[in-house]
Amino acid sequence: MKIIIVGGGKTGATIAATLCDEGHDVTVIEPNPVHLHQICDSSDVLGILGNGLDNKALAEAGVEAADVLIAVTGSDEENLLCCLFAGKNPACATIARVRNPMYLKENNFIKDRIGLSMIINPEYAAATEIARLLRFPSAIEINTFAKGRLEQLTFKIPQGSVLDGKNLNYVRTRIESNLLFCSIERGGEFYIPAGNFELRAGDKASIVISSRGAQKFFKKIGIDTHRVPGAMIVGGGTLTYYVAQMLIDSNIAVKIIESNHERCNELAEKLPEALVINGDASDKSLLLEEGVADTGAFVALTGFDEENVLLSLYAKEMSDAKIVTKINRIAFDSVLAKLDLDSVIYPRNITAEYILQFVRAKQNAVGNNVETLYKLVEDKVEALEFKINENAPIIGIPLKDMRLKDNLLICGISRGKKIIIPGGNDVIQAGDTVIVVTSHKKLDDVEDILR
Repeated sequence: MKIIIVGGGKTGATIAATLCDEGHDVTVIEPNPVHLHQICDSSDVLGILGNGLDNKALAEAGVEAADVLIAVTGSDEENLLCCLFAGKNPACATIARVRNPMYLKENNFIKDRIGLSMIINPEYAAATEIARLLRFPSAIEINTFAKGRLEQLTFKIPQGSVLDGKNLNYVRTRIESNLLFCSIERGGEFYIPAGNFELRAGDKASIVISSRGAQKFFKKIGIDTHRVPGAMIVGGGTLTYYVAQMLIDSNIAVKIIESNHERCNELAEKLPEALVINGDASDKSLLLEEGVADTGAFVALTGFDEENVLLSLYAKEMSDAKIVTKINRIAFDSVLAKLDLDSVIYPRNITAEYILQFVRAKQNAVGNNVETLYKLVEDKVEALEFKINENAPIIGIPLKDMRLKDNLLICGISRGKKIIIPGGNDVIQAGDTVIVVTSHKKLDDVEDILR
């Protein structure tokens, strides 16, 4: 597909790299020559030095023949206008990044009036993920399928766990039958496990389980599932505002530490239920004075990745808190993984996932569409949800008889109001949504799961 990205910042660069890896023809319009040069050096894209509001730049990028235009400049209004201009080509789908909380309640109105295909708010999406983690702090990562009724949870198997040394068949027959282990990360390697795979303490295990069954399973294996009573958030940006509001709505106490006095006043006015403290969180005495040792959760959301990492490591040393760390720029995923930071949130990666999901669905608009897509295990594994139409070649075949690709697992079926954690004798029906976890990339139709 021919895709135009307007805006070559961190988010634009991540989206460009993701779509290039998928084999798309990508053009980036960016006014900053340094940013444009960096993107062109790192990804196989066509770079155009210019402004996305300039008809000449859009024409040079080939907007008349484009399939998708994605506007991710630093200005919400510029993004919306770019999409409006691109809408002159009715075949071109348009996606705008809109971050200002002022527009959040008007998203549907704006989308309909301008004719947008999608509006993305990276901070709001990241805040939703953080809030979900703080409601279920035992999980390192939580992804949802089937409109929230099925969850993929990643957790670390603790020392002394009843799971240590047990294979997956034992877990399903003796502990909990209504779940599937879909991936295991161990020592930098990952596995999509079969029934005889043996679990070990220290493994990062991902399971697919119904939302109602998750707490029951964790209780059986001795892992605490109570949501945190309170959270300390460092940094006072837009992401903090969204997270704090979601936590307050869930009756979780919120304490915010922000160094800018003016921003503190703004947050205190917008979030009267939160305790907002004007101070430098890199001051250890301030953190101790404000109760870092006793907090239920510590969330590092400053604008500096290095500061977020160091603050999170300190909070982990000083407390038993659930740690959440925002990373925007650092690309050393393997190094960060060794630091054992609990949960790391990458807002720009979440944005790229949403866009990739949209693009794959658009590629196969008359087929078995990708409904949901997540990247797991440092992008080595994908979890996808497919909508099954009546012509799908997998309908009516018991799973045990399907000729599935290696390193691929069907781990959930949603049928009406029913959630099925499948076994070998289950069959797929038209109208189902099917959750697949695989190390194969570029799946855009459920037919692609077959050999």
